[in-house]
Amino acid sequence: MEVLSSRVLLSPADFARSRRWYTEILGLRVYREFGAGGEVTGVVFFLGGGYLELSSAGGPAPVTLWLQVPDLAAEHERLAATNEVKVVTEPATMPWGLREMWIEDPDGVRIVLIEVPEDHPIRTRLEVVTSD
Repeated sequence: MEVLSSRVLLSPADFARSRRWYTEILGLRVYREFGAGGEVTGVVFFLGGGYLELSSAGGPAPVTLWLQVPDLAAEHERLAATNEVKVVTEPATMPWGLREMWIEDPDGVRIVLIEVPEDHPIRTRLEVVTSD
């Protein structure tokens, strides 16, 4: 599998507390923030060669791997053919425009495979926010 970028996703019990801790205490630099209606519901931090994302959305597990691939349909076909990968959700385009497919490793760790379409804003807009 060719992975273009990756993230570790955390769904903390208290998003605001964790956001402050990673920003102010640990001192990680913010790559981007996202949300709706003026409310920040997620923040992505630089983490060396990858990223750390905190999300207030909560999820089925406190830790998830986020792997960006160039061709989600091809990965779905390849992984499903092995009969050794549990496909939790089939590939689909999400309301935010990314193509996603969820799988689990043998221990139940959730992994989301992402394809960013060519016309998606994430390819053209990079906002680096620093806390001063």
